[in-house]
Amino acid sequence: GGVEHEGGRFRRKHLVPVAEVDSLAELNERLERIDLEEEARFVHGNPATVGFRFREEASLLHPLPAEEFDCGLTLTPLVRKDSRVVVRQSYYSVPARFIGARVRVSLRANDLLVFDGPRVVARHPRLTHRYAHSDVLDHYLEILNVKPGALAGSAALAQARKQGAFTALHDAYWAAARKAHGDAAGTRALIEVLLLYRRMPKDAVDAGLRAAVQAGASSPELVAIEARRAEGDQGAQGVEPAPAQPADQGEASTPGNVLTLRPRQLSLPADRRPLPSVAAYDQLLTYRSKGSSAS
Repeated sequence: GGVEHEGGRFRRKHLVPVAEVDSLAELNERLERIDLEEEARFVHGNPATVGFRFREEASLLHPLPAEEFDCGLTLTPLVRKDSRVVVRQSYYSVPARFIGARVRVSLRANDLLVFDGPRVVARHPRLTHRYAHSDVLDHYLEILNVKPGALAGSAALAQARKQGAFTALHDAYWAAARKAHGDAAGTRALIEVLLLYRRMPKDAVDAGLRAAVQAGASSPELVAIEARRAEGDQGAQGVEPAPAQPADQGEASTPGNVLTLRPRQLSLPADRRPLPSVAAYDQLLTYRSKGSSAS
């Protein structure tokens, strides 16, 4: 009875009229702020606040289990030709390789997970409106590589822009690649770069893109080389890599062939390399000559 009373009080005080939000995440953030405010509340003249009493009781609670408990509803929808599954009249994208197959889906209160065996292959925020769709651009890259002309008007690209996953940096590289190679080949170069995010950290790929744009280059191989360099710098120093500098003006360079290399990676021509030291061999010969005279 007490719990039901408190639930009703909370609803009447904080959720009347009904809150209008764009997503469950926004609603949860609002409820979290309300919870923090509620910690300063006193109950029926109690000298301690609700937050103080809860912290006292927290020490008496059992620890949470080490393994996560899946409290979602398990479904097995069929992946449609548009690389989406339909769950509760909403549409969610999955990787294109699952088209025509059934996948295991866990529908939870706040999100939806798609599994391939024990591995999560797609994760979406749960949609609350009928016929709404949630698309991830990465799920369509293999299809777009075959049909590059479909990228510009795709719903997945529009959502990636809205969510900040496809930024002005990507647009700058895409424009440079299309100018250098044409629309189809330039878009395929962009797709090669986007595929790098599957196996390399986001910050490293972004650094590679930034270096290529600053150098006026459009080669995806250059972006990969610069991304590996940035990844190595992050692993060695634990800091954000500095933006790559353009090549020295004294050296000939063309777009797509500019590399920023560490000094230790530079090598001199064979006729200018210093000869290896032979001091150790001289000492050995001296030792052997002394030993021969002694004998």
